[in-house]
Amino acid sequence: MIEDIDDMGPIDYIVLEFPDNGEAGEGLPLLVDLVDRRIIRILDLVFVKRDMDGSVRQVPVADVNGTGKLDLSVFEGASSGLIAQDDIDDAAAVLQPGTAAAILIYENRWAAPLAVAVRRGGGQLIAFGRIPVQAIIASLEAAEAEEAAATIT
Repeated sequence: MIEDIDDMGPIDYIVLEFPDNGEAGEGLPLLVDLVDRRIIRILDLVFVKRDMDGSVRQVPVADVNGTGKLDLSVFEGASSGLIAQDDIDDAAAVLQPGTAAAILIYENRWAAPLAVAVRRGGGQLIAFGRIPVQAIIASLEAAEAEEAAATIT
């Protein structure tokens, strides 16, 4: 799966939860698109479901969507071994009953040239983070409310 680690972009992981209603979520076709356009490369992909009784089971990629509306066959066999059973257990522990999750480890191929150049120059990534969209919205709303309050007084 990992041909030449020296030429790889940054590696990220995400866990996506969605209702287990026979649909694998609107986002998964977009994931296929990201792979098709070589923006990301899936290194590992695992699906789990938490049934209404609380039991958790791992689901093969082919069984994620029984509706036939979503072709995820491109991801069959996507396993580098980076997702361990502990990772699956941790993700499953936070799932709500009646939901499913996709656990992904992926390479950011779009950033590979930058990452390679930085590494070759002796540099390294020393910090990384994400700002949830909800936090951005809350911050903007707070700033607008503060501005509105300042205008009134």
